[in-house]
Amino acid sequence: MSLDGDLTLLIVPFLLATIRFLGLLLSAPAFVAPSFPLPVRFWIATILALAAWPFLAAPLPERVLAGWGGVALAGAGELLVGITLGLLSALPLYALQVAGRVIGTQMGFGMVNVLDPFSQVQASLIGQIKFLLGLWYFFYWDGHLLLMRGLVESFRLLPLGGAGLALGADMEIGRWLQNLFILSFRIVLPYFGTLLLADLGLGFVARTVPQMNIFVLGLPLKILLGFFLLVVVLPLTVDVLHGQIEGVLETALQGAALWR
Repeated sequence: MSLDGDLTLLIVPFLLATIRFLGLLLSAPAFVAPSFPLPVRFWIATILALAAWPFLAAPLPERVLAGWGGVALAGAGELLVGITLGLLSALPLYALQVAGRVIGTQMGFGMVNVLDPFSQVQASLIGQIKFLLGLWYFFYWDGHLLLMRGLVESFRLLPLGGAGLALGADMEIGRWLQNLFILSFRIVLPYFGTLLLADLGLGFVARTVPQMNIFVLGLPLKILLGFFLLVVVLPLTVDVLHGQIEGVLETALQGAALWR
């Protein structure tokens, strides 16, 4: 049964836009904290869809207006677009978390975990510190506003109802993972090099002064050195992240637009 009526033609685009915003709020690390329960996210998505209403002027495809089955399929596609945009745009934060886990292992915190309040799973201590620090700078640089502007821009790249359940073959997930590990390596490199030199120095001391307990001496020394590096290298890490936000958002928009 086809959908007709002026009221229906207004409600369906608004509903699809709300679902796309809801997908973003369900996947973006900046909005997945337990302090944002699902009803709150739904109402925020509704308000954002209402604010973005002037950008939703494109008519819906005929397959969407053919019946409520078409609306349901279109809603699933819009949810996938929002989730994809939220996940791909969070690459710098994921890179910080991966780098923090490697740094924590080098410092001797390999078995020290804390409860991540966002995902409710065990996370590396240093990784969690870096993730929360990156999240703070994300809000400080108005990254959440850029993310919303990016989602509004997605309505031009992929109009409402144009998203499907088939993913394009050129999404290049491998390239996204490659960028993730390259960025993580750039963050880890100063810590890895310094702590490696510290291990070499401790090994030299162990060979020259065998009476000294290097394990007792080396563990607190590496921990103090690691925290000192966290403070010293912080400005460099901030500069690296600041240069990644807009480029990552463009990549996320290109990836989200491939649901056709």
